[in-house]
Amino acid sequence: MKEDYYDILGISKNASAAEIKKAYRKKAIEFHPDKNPGDSKAEEMFKKAAEAYEVLSDPDKKARYDQYGHQAFEGGGFGGGGMNMDDIFSQFGDIFGSAFGGGFGGFGGFGGGQRGRVKGSNLRIRVKLSLEEVAQGVDKKIKVKRKKVAPGTTYKTCTTCNGHGQVTKIQNTILGRMQTATTCGTCKGAGEIIDNAPKEADMYGMISSEETVSIKIPAGVVDGMQLKVSGKGNDAPGNGIAGDLLVAIEVLPHPNLQREGDNLHYDLYISYSDAVLGTSKEIETVTGKVRIKIDAGTQSGKILRLRKKGIPSINGYGVGDLLVHVNVWTPKDLNKEQREFFEKMKNDEHFEPKPEKEDKSFFEKVKDMFS
Repeated sequence: MKEDYYDILGISKNASAAEIKKAYRKKAIEFHPDKNPGDSKAEEMFKKAAEAYEVLSDPDKKARYDQYGHQAFEGGGFGGGGMNMDDIFSQFGDIFGSAFGGGFGGFGGFGGGQRGRVKGSNLRIRVKLSLEEVAQGVDKKIKVKRKKVAPGTTYKTCTTCNGHGQVTKIQNTILGRMQTATTCGTCKGAGEIIDNAPKEADMYGMISSEETVSIKIPAGVVDGMQLKVSGKGNDAPGNGIAGDLLVAIEVLPHPNLQREGDNLHYDLYISYSDAVLGTSKEIETVTGKVRIKIDAGTQSGKILRLRKKGIPSINGYGVGDLLVHVNVWTPKDLNKEQREFFEKMKNDEHFEPKPEKEDKSFFEKVKDMFS
């Protein structure tokens, strides 16, 4: 059974025209394709909301729907479930323009009954980054195969829709004459068709071309984040605008460092002798090697915090820290002389555990890590 249009928009039957428009605008933002790439459920909700708004925003259609329900549009009509994405952006572009600052995802500028510019399809690539590149930011040059308008291709006004990108149909129904607007099947909404094109071009005047694209990746990106390079997707025919290049970030694992938010963790293993006598150790960071001091009598589990040696915040809120976890390595195999030494020290008072207040418990150390 078809869903109720009022339920789709989350409004009552007494909702005013302003409330109907506000409710649809909210749904359009929530389920917009550019905010939910590849999400078929979101796209379906996006279409349902547009279909509901198309009916409820028209006083005549709303009145018929209130009286007859979905049966009022059986036998054809925009409100009968035949909406596609081109219809939505062409019909309700003003909604998106105001919702997304006049051009979210390249769909702004429709409305007013004018033909909108067709947008080329987006391309998606995956870029692998080392933790060092994440920490410092990096410029990547990636080869991308994209469709571009072939040199020498010219276009002319589509004779089917006369350049409007839509065709209007009038149908006679039991409820009277109904007018619907659909995307032109000849020009696919572009309003233009090929006038002249080279032999190697496809039916839309396009050719595949490899291009090197520069991608500026800011410091602090996280695994799974998606960046957008505007205008580096596939071209659109005629007066259309190019799609976007969507860049998925994949952060490669580091052999010695583990990331947690903007902080990094490093496991440092020291010998029993170094823990007793003290030493200095060279450790790896994302900006190069540094030498740190290990005090005499250092206990296993001690955490040394190196300020601002972590990852910069992607939001510009500073730089995380590097937390060095000191682990005292207990020898497993001893020779006779070593064993005799530790047997002599077994009951020595200096080898008896005597934790002091500064020797925090595991839970206190964890608490300090996040303070």
